[in-house]
Amino acid sequence: MIDFRVAPLLLTCCSAGALAQTALDTLPPEIIVTGRGLADRPGDRAFDVVEIDRTRIEANAANRLESVLADVAGLQQFRRSDSRTANPTSQGITLRGLGGNAASRALLILDGVPQADPFGGWVAFPAYATDRIGRIRVTRGGGSGFYGPGALAGTIELDSATPDQLAPLAGNVAYGSRDSIDAQASAALVRPGGFAVLSGAYTRGDGFTPIVAANRGPVDRPAPYEQASGALRTVVALAPQTELQANVAAFTDTRDRGTPFTANRSEGADASLRLVGRGRWSWSALGYVQSRAFASSFASVNAARTTATQTLDQYNTPATGLGARVEVAPPLGEAIRLRLGADLRRVAGRTQENFTFVAGSPTRRRVAGGHNVTGGLFADGNVEAGALTLSLGGRIDRWRIAGGFLREQTLATGAAITDLSFRDRRGTEATGRVGLAWQIAGPVTLRTAAYRGWRLPTLNELYRPFRVGPDATAADATLSPERLSGVEGGITLTPTGSTSIAATWFHNVMDDAIANVTAGTGPGSFPLVGFVAAGGVYRVRANLDGIRSNGLEVDATWRPGPVGVRASWSHVDARVRADGAAAPLDGLRPAQTPRDQVSATVDGRYRGAAAAVTLRHVARQFEDDQNRRTLAPATTVDAYVAIPLNAALAIEGRAENLTDARVEAGISGADIVERATPRTLWLGLRYRP
Repeated sequence: MIDFRVAPLLLTCCSAGALAQTALDTLPPEIIVTGRGLADRPGDRAFDVVEIDRTRIEANAANRLESVLADVAGLQQFRRSDSRTANPTSQGITLRGLGGNAASRALLILDGVPQADPFGGWVAFPAYATDRIGRIRVTRGGGSGFYGPGALAGTIELDSATPDQLAPLAGNVAYGSRDSIDAQASAALVRPGGFAVLSGAYTRGDGFTPIVAANRGPVDRPAPYEQASGALRTVVALAPQTELQANVAAFTDTRDRGTPFTANRSEGADASLRLVGRGRWSWSALGYVQSRAFASSFASVNAARTTATQTLDQYNTPATGLGARVEVAPPLGEAIRLRLGADLRRVAGRTQENFTFVAGSPTRRRVAGGHNVTGGLFADGNVEAGALTLSLGGRIDRWRIAGGFLREQTLATGAAITDLSFRDRRGTEATGRVGLAWQIAGPVTLRTAAYRGWRLPTLNELYRPFRVGPDATAADATLSPERLSGVEGGITLTPTGSTSIAATWFHNVMDDAIANVTAGTGPGSFPLVGFVAAGGVYRVRANLDGIRSNGLEVDATWRPGPVGVRASWSHVDARVRADGAAAPLDGLRPAQTPRDQVSATVDGRYRGAAAAVTLRHVARQFEDDQNRRTLAPATTVDAYVAIPLNAALAIEGRAENLTDARVEAGISGADIVERATPRTLWLGLRYRP
């Protein structure tokens, strides 16, 4: 259940939105608001930045954020499944082959607010309806910097739609394979002094059977899903150069993993207030709250896949995130841009679960959790001197891991089995980045950058054990922060106004990488997870010496007219560095890290009609840290077409995985293979006047 102690702030944001709506008609017509933060930094041209515009966001076959992000090769989730079938806890996002863990190593923000789950660091993708998003900017690499700690592999910025991208009423509804429904709708009130948007989304489906046909048994079944989200966003000018932005959003997400006792449910509510001043002294002040709840059940399936036995009931995982951020940009002239600021984030949560099932009933209960706090001061500056652009930034963060505990008891008597309180820890991290762009000729720009970043372990990594099929992984309350150092160099070519080609080579070294390390095999009982059946694997979270990742990224766009091409390729050679108990992993590739990823789209628009075809390829990758289980390479084709019936209404057809390629998402137990989304066809209507 969502923590309703955050209700006062939610109500404050709702009240601010209501007051803002009443003010829309009272402001002078010359005042223009955007709903965005401060302007993009000129120094970004020194880094590897990819932008996805609203047109591309709308023409996506899956109509889901994770599918849109797949346009950026090298940006991946921990597993290949999307948010209709994957366990939510596996949906961390990363870049540049820095995988091996379900927590995000890339920082995702929406309108300046960090979006990772406060407890686990994964991303609740069903919370983000694509029709609410106006722009996506992905910065590969860059370390921790302007937007705070956590951006080891990069930063993904989501910006809500701006007034020029909104219609008074808009919506789409589609019916798809396996009795699926996908619908989104929004209503916008736009005035010169501000705007307000109310939006909602709903999707459901009977689902497909995740286990491939060759491995299925009587216990396997389709995995249905049902997801809904809503958001209210209001932006109003308080003065000619000052605007207030108020956001309130909520979502619910119910999924099943395709066997008995594997249902899971996520809920969330977010609220934020941001003041933005665009005068001679530009400034921004942001405050936000996140409330999350997660519940999941886990099962053990026998070798013949004829019976499933419940092994864990994680009946509630409440978590909250509170944060604030202020920044100011003093007037230093057109050639020099500087931002100074501070940010603070506190996350707290706990897992509550019943385990050790006997005759179908739990006999023990576990509660574990704590809270983490990070606070930082940062400076980010850019200098433009003719053909040269220099970007220099740094931050100092103070962190604290506190209140950690693990309690286990018998349900019958309440007698304590385990009662541990973990030592509070604290530390300081100094990080930064420097980048240089040199436009040696009109169409040619050379880039180079160096950076250092860090990430604090999530509460999930510190305190919560988990299961995937018969495999179990124990938490580790002594985990240290991850730290990354990197360098990169690249070239950007823009031979024409419609053509752009960018290539970037990078070298990243992540120290103290958190990974799930194999420590035993079933059958047997193991610390903090209990019994692991035959064929199951026991793993523990641990800090490895590190991960070294070298690679090349190439992105190209060509749009000479109504037809365009967009392509992205990522080639990564990532290797684990390990010694001691983890020495057998030294030189191996991190789990779930493909060497190559490719995405290419051809699209066109003509007289209101639109079409797009997208080809994606992901190379083979290893399911496990020991590189013994291989997930086969996969190539998929998606398609989108919209045919107008009149100026406002169009028929839409969408096809995911058109060739029905087998996309292996996981291997568990006795080599039981799980697949990602099979061919899925959609037919619907879109209304946008």
